[in-house]
Amino acid sequence: MLSGIRIVEVEGIGPGPFAGMMLADMGAEVIKVHRPDGAQSPGAADQAIVDRGKRSIVLDLKSESDREIFLKLVASADGLIEGFRAGVMERLRLGPEDCHAVNPGLVYGRMTGWGQDGPLAQVAGHDLNYISLAGALWHASLPGQPPVTTPTLVGDIGGGAMYLVVGMLAGLLNARSSGTGTVVDAAIYDGAANMMNLLMSLASHGQFVPERGKSLLDGPHWSRSYRTKDDKFMSVQALEPKFYQLLLAKLGLSEDPDFARQFDKDLWPYLTSQMESIFASRTREEWEVLFAGSDACVAPVLTPQEAQHHAMNKARKTWVEREGVLQAAPAPRFSGQEEWSPPAAPLRGADTEAILAELSKG
Repeated sequence: MLSGIRIVEVEGIGPGPFAGMMLADMGAEVIKVHRPDGAQSPGAADQAIVDRGKRSIVLDLKSESDREIFLKLVASADGLIEGFRAGVMERLRLGPEDCHAVNPGLVYGRMTGWGQDGPLAQVAGHDLNYISLAGALWHASLPGQPPVTTPTLVGDIGGGAMYLVVGMLAGLLNARSSGTGTVVDAAIYDGAANMMNLLMSLASHGQFVPERGKSLLDGPHWSRSYRTKDDKFMSVQALEPKFYQLLLAKLGLSEDPDFARQFDKDLWPYLTSQMESIFASRTREEWEVLFAGSDACVAPVLTPQEAQHHAMNKARKTWVEREGVLQAAPAPRFSGQEEWSPPAAPLRGADTEAILAELSKG
């Protein structure tokens, strides 16, 4: 879909590389500019899934000669992704003004936690900090418990990488029609807050409130996960009454007068305790068999490794392996798309000589 688009990605961690992976998955040529001193942060590596399908060049952006090479890359690119704290690229003389001077149509993507301005722009932070201050972490707990540490999906990926990709695509479309580039200020703080708007629409008519356990989706007995007899879990979210009735039928509760009061908040704690006992009476596999093919909105809670072997994955091939490394296939999918297999992630600097030769010809 993005064939012919070139993106220069400056090495970083978390959402920036993930956004670069998504663009590479969609067919863009992504050239990753690696540091010469290797991976510096926990979780970073010289070869990673998020670099699949990219090319790698090693440059020292503090070196004047390598800075000139970087600007040659920028001159040939459609977009750029960087994830430094606000002002770092400017100090390297590689900020938007410097890059637009050699390529006015460049879409300059900036990925930060707090954004390019504001009182926290120069303050360090991570996923959990951004989503907590944005209001997106508040309901990530059961009543009376502190919010759990979410697995970076809400902040780094949802509020960060996804919004950067959307911004990059919008900028690329605009540049194609106008010839003018832009700067995309993608802040995880902003994106995480923006994702709350669906819940805030519930709040506008009283179905999403600050008190945990009292809202439409975080309090009911029909919207949570339950431990099974074998210490595994089943998820339940039978929101619509017609699906809730199917849930009750499967559990043998159709005639129970208390369970019939689906939206009675006063009953939710009691009915939750009843459901806990019910789900603890059978193994996850037994519950899977009972609910298979049902519209009761019940599903097993699987690890990625278990998901790989589920019938759903056999049909859609969402989880795949390359050289023993499990990873998820690109999303979304497009009509007419060829069957996908994981491309290799480059070793640090693997394409340096080839990219330099191409630039010298240009």
